[in-house]
Amino acid sequence: QEGLKQCLSEFRQQLAWVERLDVTSGQVVDPVSQTTSSKDAVDPENDFQREMSFYRQAQAAVLEALPRLRKLQVPTRRPDDYFAEMAKSDQQMQKIRQKLKSKQEAMERSEKAKQLRAMRKYGKKVQTEILQKRQKEKKNMLNAVKKYQKGLSDKLDFLDEEQTLSQGNKKGSATQRMKKGPNAKRRYKNQKFGFGGKKKGSKWNTKESFNDVSSFRSKVAHNKGPGKGGKKALNKRPGKRARQKMKSRAR
Repeated sequence: QEGLKQCLSEFRQQLAWVERLDVTSGQVVDPVSQTTSSKDAVDPENDFQREMSFYRQAQAAVLEALPRLRKLQVPTRRPDDYFAEMAKSDQQMQKIRQKLKSKQEAMERSEKAKQLRAMRKYGKKVQTEILQKRQKEKKNMLNAVKKYQKGLSDKLDFLDEEQTLSQGNKKGSATQRMKKGPNAKRRYKNQKFGFGGKKKGSKWNTKESFNDVSSFRSKVAHNKGPGKGGKKALNKRPGKRARQKMKSRAR
């Protein structure tokens, strides 16, 4: 023991407080209960109480040391232009940045895939509901037809529903046909140059033209007129191939 005290006296240095900055605080007052905390009041097994006692003791030591530092004109706040070198290099920070970016992109892809799956699931659900509805309507109509055939019912409501559906489809197709009229360019030309009337089928016979026989001439019909009968009427120009054969024979 004497040797330990001697060693302690040898390396002990009498330095000023600003070099040592040691603060010893006594009992700390609990701001909630306004009582001094003691060893018996703090349960060492309770983590929250133990950490709060450490926090209050450190806070009391800081409040005691700050006025002494200001009295000694020692700055206690970091200046605005303070520059501290990073502990990690720029390359290491770049790697961390890239890793965080890749992780965020993976999360976004996963979220998009999840949304697509949800949309497909919802679309499939809607499609199955529509199919079930159609099957139900078909089944109800078949049951109504069977009842009517057996004489159990005299109502023909299902025919009215079918007729209204067909009329609705016809109306829809008519509106679509009306929408498909000539385009704007064609309408402008019709308005500028006029519409010359129907061209296709202009030479077709009608009922009036078929019954009109005023232009018929029996002398001219059936090659009976002058200069149209006998061998002269049959003396026609030979075809192209026949003329070529005749030329080759002449050579």
